[in-house]
Amino acid sequence: MKNTLVSIFLALLLILTPYLPNVIAQDSPQWHLPEGAKARLGKGGIYEIAYSPDGTHLAVASSIGIWIYDVQTGEELDLLTGHTSWVSSVAFSPDGRVLASGSTDAILWDTETGRQLHTLTGHTYGISSVVYSPDGQTLASGSWQEIRLWDVQTGRHIRTLTGHTSYVRSVSFSPDGQMLASGGGRQIGLWDAQTGRHIRTLTGYTYFIESVAFSPDGQTLASGDGFEIHLWDVQTGRQIRTLEGHTGLVLSVVFSPDGQTLASGGYFGTIRLWDIQTGRLIRTLTGHTISVDSIVFSPDGKTLASGSRDGTIRFWNSQTGTHIRTFEGHTSFASISFSPDGKTLASGGGTEIGLWDAQTCRHIHTLKGHTERVSSVVFSPDGKTLASGSWDNTIRFWDVQTGRHIRTLSGHTSSVSSVFFSPDGETLATWDGSEIRLWDAQTGRHIRSLKGQTRYSVAFSPDGQTIATGSADNTARLWDVSSGVHLRTMTGHTASVSSVSFSPDGQTIATGSADNTVRLWEVGTARQLRTLTGHTDRVRSVSFSPDGQTIATRSGDNTVRLWEVGTGRQLRTLTGHTDYVYSVSFSPDGSTLASGSSDGTVLLWDLAPAPSQLPEDVNDDGIVNIVDLTLIASNFGETGSNAADVNGDGVVNIVDLTLVAAAFGNTAVAPFALGRDSEIAPTRTDVAAWLREARQLNLTDAAFQRGIAVLEQLLVSFTPEETALFANYPNPFNPETWIPYQLATPTDVRISIYSADGQLVRKLDLGHQPIGIYNSKNRAAYWDGKNALGESVASGVYFYTLTAGEFTATRKMLIRK
Repeated sequence: MKNTLVSIFLALLLILTPYLPNVIAQDSPQWHLPEGAKARLGKGGIYEIAYSPDGTHLAVASSIGIWIYDVQTGEELDLLTGHTSWVSSVAFSPDGRVLASGSTDAILWDTETGRQLHTLTGHTYGISSVVYSPDGQTLASGSWQEIRLWDVQTGRHIRTLTGHTSYVRSVSFSPDGQMLASGGGRQIGLWDAQTGRHIRTLTGYTYFIESVAFSPDGQTLASGDGFEIHLWDVQTGRQIRTLEGHTGLVLSVVFSPDGQTLASGGYFGTIRLWDIQTGRLIRTLTGHTISVDSIVFSPDGKTLASGSRDGTIRFWNSQTGTHIRTFEGHTSFASISFSPDGKTLASGGGTEIGLWDAQTCRHIHTLKGHTERVSSVVFSPDGKTLASGSWDNTIRFWDVQTGRHIRTLSGHTSSVSSVFFSPDGETLATWDGSEIRLWDAQTGRHIRSLKGQTRYSVAFSPDGQTIATGSADNTARLWDVSSGVHLRTMTGHTASVSSVSFSPDGQTIATGSADNTVRLWEVGTARQLRTLTGHTDRVRSVSFSPDGQTIATRSGDNTVRLWEVGTGRQLRTLTGHTDYVYSVSFSPDGSTLASGSSDGTVLLWDLAPAPSQLPEDVNDDGIVNIVDLTLIASNFGETGSNAADVNGDGVVNIVDLTLVAAAFGNTAVAPFALGRDSEIAPTRTDVAAWLREARQLNLTDAAFQRGIAVLEQLLVSFTPEETALFANYPNPFNPETWIPYQLATPTDVRISIYSADGQLVRKLDLGHQPIGIYNSKNRAAYWDGKNALGESVASGVYFYTLTAGEFTATRKMLIRK
């Protein structure tokens, strides 16, 4: 009966399979996610492709591992991971049972199970090429100035062939297995495969050799270098002919199985087919938008597959040149950006831009039009428009909803590296390395240019009034947007400043530099606040979290690091990319960080705190702090099951509160830190009452006494040394904002709000206030964006003044609608 049911199930599965969604293809990018990442976009860049001997599978050497595809369906069957860097080369054994991959080491894989059989180590530098001997007993690997031969059965190193003076880019066995050809630098080496004896060297090249291949009869060797392909007589070393026609570097050459045709892949995305007997160009295959790094014929010779840096693998009819199908999903990501509502992620890579659903990772649109690499993408503040900058020297505007191209801005004379919208969305700043251009975002009109520095980065202040730039002269500078006047300079870095970023409140600037450090500066004075160290390579990007409490940095060491702004302490190091991280972007709610890399992937990292294991962490946010105290106070007298009942005695009381205070010392976070957005915050009066009640219990337990000490310290912290007015939040805002302040003495408090022309808009009389810190939303002054008549005010800059007794202070804020 059991066997019958199984048979019925299998039959139904076969019938229904064509109608089932391709779940494997959809979910495959999520295989083998690095620790801390919750999703991946993209499948990594393509370095080499290889057919299985039976022609049913295609192996793709990528930046995140080796993908195995079903050739007929395009379904991803497996992702083999185990290398610590990108995979540069793959080769199937002649019997198809073993797959070899080259990276910083070489790994032999069982193709049936995906199990690692051997890891081959010994090369000092990365492996650029791996190839099997025709009998499958030997593997050759090419690296810097050497070729190594390995016993496939045991993984034992047999011998090393030396003589090259540069990187060996390609190795190939002759069909009879007696000879090995190696291409490196401007020469080809021919070797006796059995003894390792050097036979001869083929020279006369102008450019570096990228690829070598034997003809099926072993009589001819083809090599690709520069813009040409050379054909050589293997026995004599004589050059037979030169094939010309490529307008870019020739990166890959391969013979058809019958030896009648040679295929070559070029830098500008073209593939050319040549008649070997005559040297005549048969046809040119076009469709790729950038370099074709790998081409391979199917074992029966009927199909040609090509892998490109444009992220696609294309299949062609080798007889007619007709395009058959395309596998997509492999590309690089130079820039990423979240939409303001956090629902959409834009990625720029190659010549195209991808729009993705940030929750499901579903691809929404592909935006095409740029003719060179897309280096920067950014959403307008209202989320309706996307701007993109490219190496084609242009900026393009796109309709996010439809994917329609709106307009193109031209005028830059070199690659556009960065694009930024002003906070009000009215201005776009673009940078090409030497010039910053300001554009009217509505009309595309060029407003003005800022020149005079070789700049590496540009950023708008939150109020849109100031631009910060990072420069090759080791400085960062501030500029007035309206006039273009230089305001002040920040000096201290010992190498070029590659990235600048304003904090959300506009009071702090973070700069990243080629001196491997991040520095924080006070905007008003250009005074350096602190230096963050830890990166082992150039810091290429800095970005503040939406709440301004965390900085994310990316570096040439392939990592993303998170830092605590208040202390400069490093919080986490995110590892998982195998190549340069080009861009990082926080989601608007700060719960996700996206990182885009030249390894061809975007990783989405979960920044939400892990569930706490501490009973004193009442709200389970991973931190024991004043919020937990306040939650306990709000539950005083409650009985039964309750998270606020820390000691589990069935009632929430002062003992629980004091135990939480005692646990403050067990966390690495500043104990009195309370987020501005918190709806709960104790007052000085609250803490004084808690302390008084705790003392009255007269408990001598050490933990309890430690809690009393913390409450005493907390009471002191609620007594500011001076009265002060702080930056409003959020800023810019629409339509409401909170204005925090602190009082060193009890006094009457008033907030006056003025328009940019000095007219009084609104007066907030807050009455007589006691000593304390008025920082959280339930204590700070609140403005709903309306004037004294209850009318909503217009967008623009406004000023607010705190009057507290004899103290007055004024700050600036921006309404953006």
